[in-house]
Amino acid sequence: MSAADKSGMRWIEGGTFQMGSDRFYPEEAPVRPIRVDGFWIDETPVTNRAFAAFVDATGYRTLAEIPPDPEDYPGMDPSLAMAGSLLFVPTTGPVDLSDYSQWWTFSCGTDWRHPHAPESSLEGLEDHPVVHVAYQDAEAYARWAGKTLPTEAEWEFAARGGSDETDYAWGDTLAPDGQMLANYWQGPFPHGNTREDGYERTSPVRSYPPNGYDLYDMIGNVWEWTADWFAQPKVEPKRRGSCCVPANPRGALKRESLDPATPWMTIPRKVLKGGSHLCAESYCQRYRPAARHPQAIDSSTSHIGFRCIIRRPRKA
Repeated sequence: MSAADKSGMRWIEGGTFQMGSDRFYPEEAPVRPIRVDGFWIDETPVTNRAFAAFVDATGYRTLAEIPPDPEDYPGMDPSLAMAGSLLFVPTTGPVDLSDYSQWWTFSCGTDWRHPHAPESSLEGLEDHPVVHVAYQDAEAYARWAGKTLPTEAEWEFAARGGSDETDYAWGDTLAPDGQMLANYWQGPFPHGNTREDGYERTSPVRSYPPNGYDLYDMIGNVWEWTADWFAQPKVEPKRRGSCCVPANPRGALKRESLDPATPWMTIPRKVLKGGSHLCAESYCQRYRPAARHPQAIDSSTSHIGFRCIIRRPRKA
């Protein structure tokens, strides 16, 4: 694919903004000034239609389509080494929200071509975001397209659409005058989705108004992979007399992205941004530009996708 193809992308001029939030989750703090250079970014998450073109051209197989090697997972029962992905299954009633195994299940045979179960298909979902893509799958697509994945700072700058003083991309109210401006969960999670936004799972890209940079689905619908390793944000002490704002930060080191709560799991984690159709007021208020989530790079799920950028001058 042509590395110079910028169709379906928007130029973001770059600049300085206030990254993070002090009003929601601790991993988003502190608020700090950050500067990013200009870049091109996809107007929407990568769709099933676009990902299919990549697979047709390359023969690529996603991580969810390849059985894991038990040698990579000490203690794993070899009989459980089957291809598949994590699938959201709503519960029949209220459950302990601290136990995500109540609504997530590993589904053998579920992958990007079969997003809702092994027997499902992409019929009617061509313009929905591709899901069940692990980090290496997103990277492979980006390379083929002559693009790359955004850093967390680039992604957040683009998601804010020119406003870094509000909680949401459109203001400080989640649903102004009852208007649904993104695909997220309405009602009690994980059993009572009232679907006020019209969708139970993913929605076609461009179903909601764009942000101030004419970008769609930066909030809700699917979480999006970024290139940065996950860790708590670090703010270097400002040197006396310094007026410099950190420019183009690249996140943590890989070794810093391991979860200290699970030292036996040496799977590094990348930063996800934007929230998804499973974020709910009653459970996960991460349908905001500042929100972030650690995701193991060996995992794919039914609510994670991605979009790409090009770090080049504005010239077409």
